[in-house]
Amino acid sequence: MTKPLSLHPDRLFPAEPRTRDIARALYASVKDLPIVSPHGHTDPRWFAYDEAFANPAELLIMPDHYVFRMLYSQGVKLEQLGVPTIDGSVTEADPRAIWRIFAANYHLFRGTPSRMWLDWVFAEAFGIDVRLEAETADHYYDVIDAALKTPAFRPRALFDRYNIEVIATTEGPLDPLTHHRAICESGWGGKVVTAYRPDPVLDPDDPTFIDNVRAFCAMTGEDAGSYAAYLRAHEKRRADFREAGATSTDHGHPSAFTANLSADEAEALYAKVMGGPVSAQDAELFRGHMLVEMARMSTQDGMVMQLHPGVHRNHNDAVRARFGKDKGADMPAAGEFIRSLKPLLDRYGNDPRLTLILFTLDEDVYARELAPLAGHYPALKLGPPWWFHDSPEGMRRFRERATETGGFYNTVGFNDDTRAFLSIPARHDVARRMDCGWLAQLVVEHRLEEDEAFEVARALAYDLVKKAYNL
Repeated sequence: MTKPLSLHPDRLFPAEPRTRDIARALYASVKDLPIVSPHGHTDPRWFAYDEAFANPAELLIMPDHYVFRMLYSQGVKLEQLGVPTIDGSVTEADPRAIWRIFAANYHLFRGTPSRMWLDWVFAEAFGIDVRLEAETADHYYDVIDAALKTPAFRPRALFDRYNIEVIATTEGPLDPLTHHRAICESGWGGKVVTAYRPDPVLDPDDPTFIDNVRAFCAMTGEDAGSYAAYLRAHEKRRADFREAGATSTDHGHPSAFTANLSADEAEALYAKVMGGPVSAQDAELFRGHMLVEMARMSTQDGMVMQLHPGVHRNHNDAVRARFGKDKGADMPAAGEFIRSLKPLLDRYGNDPRLTLILFTLDEDVYARELAPLAGHYPALKLGPPWWFHDSPEGMRRFRERATETGGFYNTVGFNDDTRAFLSIPARHDVARRMDCGWLAQLVVEHRLEEDEAFEVARALAYDLVKKAYNL
């Protein structure tokens, strides 16, 4: 017998009646505000060419590493999910078969944010009213597959349906930005911008680093043998990205380490990393120095910096060897910011031209390091709970630990940081509900006046993100 699927209107709100009533009112005031998505990984091809999504598995399973990792942890092989292998060996090609595996294992997601996001998509986007399980797998597949064949489920229609005001994708330094040019030339009114992610030409630990730098300099007409020319290549590419709408850069470094090197020291280090191989210490020193260089460039061209440090990427060597990068095996690492950022802050922390948005996967540093730093330095802002902590509990912990020292206005609202398009409205809905619940608690504790709570709710849902990212 199938079980009903329904989304309770009071989900995520406090249980205490008076607090819940205030949360309801706050949420009602922000739930229909436009979505501003300043950082994410959706594919710009979707918006450039507005083609239909191929099938339910391609839309909801194959781009989502949250789904990969949970199923893999319970013994489902990535081959069964159609994940392509590096050597081209055969994997499951039938999307319905992939969907059935997902449905049969959907119970594994109970209590996780993925379950909450996906249920929202099933109920709100596709109007399904029974729970996903093995017995309803084909019903789900048929309903979703039929919907995807209609104009209402093309990327641009979904963009409009969910009131997305602007969305930022993320591209690497070697990307020709062809799809963004196609968006601009299409005449479509949706605003899709890019963001500059230079990691492949900043990280000497990347096995392809030297080849990347050579290609990077070649595409900008610069000499890879010259450090000065390498810096000019960055400046040229940043200009290309700004022309494609970018207002931000993004840096996914192993740590927040920064360094101030003299011109001679930097030139010598560049020659060393381009000669390869280099020690871990020299690789870290180069990355740290280049973060300061990126900050310098941001003071000149106005691009907002985002720093996403502290991830041990591709932890599972066997999975990486067979399937490549980004297959759900990234792990959080301990963070440290006070000492690591001081060289950068000594130069630019008081400069009104710089905005540096900090993220972490180490919640212990919210209260001890990040909130005090952002509560002092004009250049610093705190990004929202990220990745493993993009969850109701993670959002609550962030507000508890960051607000009392950093305040609300040294944060930048919410960003969804997702590859799964339909999870964008689902994630923003969760964030708005959690923030309204937190504000309601402050009101009933007489720590915030109710009219102030309404102002803050709007700021967290809409105003802060637009201001921080110059959108």
